Amino acid sequence: MTSRPPTSWCGAASPTAHSVVRSRHRAARLVLQWGHPALAGDAALLVSELATNALLHGAIRGRLFRVHLALTASALRIAVSDPRGERLPSLRRPDADDCYGRGLLIVAQLADDWGVEPRTVGKTVYAELTVR
Repeated sequence: MTSRPPTSWCGAASPTAHSVVRSRHRAARLVLQWGHPALAGDAALLVSELATNALLHGAIRGRLFRVHLALTASALRIAVSDPRGERLPSLRRPDADDCYGRGLLIVAQLADDWGVEPRTVGKTVYAELTVR
C-alpha cells in the first residue's frame, strides 16, 4: 500500500539565491506529486518570484524566510514569509529600462488571488491558484 504524500509543506530557507532555486524546484516536484501537473510550472514561477522578493526586500542577516505550500480541494496556496514586516510589497509600473520591479506584476497576472498578511514578526506574501 502506497501512502499519499501530504498536501502541505513548509520549509525554512537561508536568504540566498540558491535557496530560491531549491524552493522553486521543490514546489514543482510537490505539485506534480500531488497530482496537478498543469499547475507545477505556475507554482514554480510564483515561488521563485515571492522568494526572490523575500530575498531582495525582506531579508535580515541571520534570519530565514519560509516557503509554505498547501493544497485544498479548490486552491493551491503558495506563501512566503520573511522577517521585514515594515517593508510591504506593492504593485508598481517599472519604466521600460528598469532592471527590476516586475515580480509582483507577474504574480498578479498569474495568480487567481494574492495578498499580504502581517505576522507578529514580519509578513507573509501569498498567491493562490485555483484547482480546476
